[in-house]
Amino acid sequence: MTKASSVSRTARRAAGIGLLLALVAAGTSSASAQDKSMAVSKVERLNRAPVNKEILRVQLPRPTVVKLPNGLTLVLLEDHKLPTVTFSMRIRPGQLADPGDLPGLASFTASMLREGTARRSSTQIASEVDSLGGSLSADSDFGISYTSVEASGLMDSAPQLLDLMSDIVLHPSFPADELTQYKQRASTELEQNLSSPSFLAQLQLRHALYGEAPLSIASPTKESIAKVTADDLKKFHDAHYRAGNAILGAAGDFKTADMRALIEKYFGAWTGAAEAPIPLPKATATAAKITLVDRPASVQTYILGGNRAVRRTDPDYYALVVMNQILGGSAQSRLFLDLREEHGYTYGAYSGLNAEIYPGEWFAQAPVRTPVTDGSMTQFVYEFKRINSEPVPQGELDDAHRSLVARFALSLEQPSVLLQNWMVTQYYSLPADYWDKYADHIFAVDAAAVQATAKKYVDLDHMQWVCVGDRKQIADVLKKYGDVTIVDAEGKAVN
Repeated sequence: MTKASSVSRTARRAAGIGLLLALVAAGTSSASAQDKSMAVSKVERLNRAPVNKEILRVQLPRPTVVKLPNGLTLVLLEDHKLPTVTFSMRIRPGQLADPGDLPGLASFTASMLREGTARRSSTQIASEVDSLGGSLSADSDFGISYTSVEASGLMDSAPQLLDLMSDIVLHPSFPADELTQYKQRASTELEQNLSSPSFLAQLQLRHALYGEAPLSIASPTKESIAKVTADDLKKFHDAHYRAGNAILGAAGDFKTADMRALIEKYFGAWTGAAEAPIPLPKATATAAKITLVDRPASVQTYILGGNRAVRRTDPDYYALVVMNQILGGSAQSRLFLDLREEHGYTYGAYSGLNAEIYPGEWFAQAPVRTPVTDGSMTQFVYEFKRINSEPVPQGELDDAHRSLVARFALSLEQPSVLLQNWMVTQYYSLPADYWDKYADHIFAVDAAAVQATAKKYVDLDHMQWVCVGDRKQIADVLKKYGDVTIVDAEGKAVN
């Protein structure tokens, strides 16, 4: 299996920020492409999901949830369609426990789990996984409150997969030679990522939204990569990789009692009580501002705007999901139709939402040609004001409802998705019937709720904008939209 560092995962997250989006890389639009643009009102919406709400309602098969004597929570879901098995583990608290002088420590630790244990070398781990035709991975992304460890393969290989999975989780050795190689890869990838507009934009947006709190960090630094030692990794692992901090899910072709016994065989000796939740700083309102990341000679401006939003358990979550779908959740949404189809400014404009145990962010973004930075900002502001001030037409609202619920229903064909849904329920302590009622909650969001939610979270008075581009060409343009602070790629102020 190809090795992947925390930095590359952060870059992918920056390029594809949020769970339901697929960003479209920008390029220069030709004159002929602009000639083919059309008014939003003339864009025909095709391939609608079925109108009958009953067709879209689903009832998920229930897992068995048990807590082992050592504190490890199990989520076991039988699915006998295919002779396969998927394991998914979440271990708190992830990035939230990063020390201030070592940003990225949770990510470094997770990335090094596969690089050697007391029993196996990195090569042996990779060889065993390949021989099983399976997969084994571990990561701890920035902005996420847990470390993920995943494994999958044929059901016949479940004992071997659990042996491997438990070995890297319980007994990592963090070999010095592997850490040296990892740090070299991470340093190289960080250098590459610092030339990525989307990466630079996310770094500055999180800093603008979360100030100096750990949540503001979206990447390791050159200094933290150079400084981290195997002892740092071991201390982090020993402090936080506890049975009481973890949830282990399994979905596949097994009997629940048999799977529980098998998991207890490999994880039953794991110890450690659950940690108390890490206190997070209270959110404070910040006046709207624009951060311009200078990227000399850039032919594009990457525009990213956002606000703090909701926790996963907040009542506003459903309305925010529907509002986001209408504004920028797909290629049929307002931002895409406006900035791309009507004006030809970009290949794609989207919005997204990150909801965690802390108030995550709502954001909107588009990479645009430098000469149309002004027009693009104008249209962003126009669409933000429109969804704040005008009730959403019922037809557009119905389309959003159907799209969200149909996409959810179709995703449930995959056992791994079903498992992740139940992991979400368990991790955030959501009601047992949460997914059964998901469609009803989405359909219950009316135009008034969409507008009220937009006013709270698409808030131009507190919007944090980040624009990555050539300051010589766009600084004066951006001043029309608010106070501008100019920084370089490393976030240092530029005069």
